[in-house]
Amino acid sequence: MTTLSEEDHAAQMESMNAFDTQLPCVGIFWYDLEEKTLFSVRKKELSPKEAEDAAEKGVPFINYPQLHRQVWAKEYYRAQAKNIETKFIGDYTKIPHGRVAWNINKFIVLVGKWAEPIQDELSELIEQEFSLPYFEFVYDRHWDLGHGWSGDMK
Repeated sequence: MTTLSEEDHAAQMESMNAFDTQLPCVGIFWYDLEEKTLFSVRKKELSPKEAEDAAEKGVPFINYPQLHRQVWAKEYYRAQAKNIETKFIGDYTKIPHGRVAWNINKFIVLVGKWAEPIQDELSELIEQEFSLPYFEFVYDRHWDLGHGWSGDMK
């Protein structure tokens, strides 16, 4: 057996970098109705091993580790501090938003009724942005416009 030189190894690794694409992701997003785009997407790759480990431990959901309200507040204050124009003004629950999660054996996208009329175009954006091979939209009233994290409703 021959061994690659350090130089050949580096060249091989560089060549393989072109094949390294994003794994499927869990995350959160908002949808801009006027521009018909996702914005402020936050995501985390999910490896098959992570999904298998969660299943073995009986964990039903794998989520992105931040809430919409946390991201919204951070972006609002950042824009204020830098005196820049921002979409992060007002009530974050009034802007269409959703969450991509892993649920036992499939990716799900949690959304409100706002998504029904644009489901086809939204599917394409989410599939591309989160590198999802397959997913199912799941409706939950929590994601309807005007609803947010239950801790906000006290």
